[in-house]
Amino acid sequence: MSVESYLQFIAILIIFVLVLGLTYYVTKWLAGYQKEKNSGRNIEVLETGRISTTKYIQIVRLGDKYMAIAVGKDEVTALCELDKESLVFDNSENAGTLSFNEILEKIKK
Repeated sequence: MSVESYLQFIAILIIFVLVLGLTYYVTKWLAGYQKEKNSGRNIEVLETGRISTTKYIQIVRLGDKYMAIAVGKDEVTALCELDKESLVFDNSENAGTLSFNEILEKIKK
């Protein structure tokens, strides 16, 4: 192989790494933008549990009321209203927000 082939490979590798880095930062920016846009609203999904591939049970907060709903492919059904005292809240600061490195370390193990 000639030197020109190696230089082309290095150039493509550098471009790939740059595109990958740009994708990471744009994704991180979009996630922050969406989180900021949805904060301060009266509707919040607190927890989701999967029943089957297309059916879920969710606990949602609507204003100051808490409800359990069933979500299917084409329908949403209210199951019951819940008392705030009957719910268990996770008080850890990083609940649900893992960094990319933490997720990667979990996958490696």
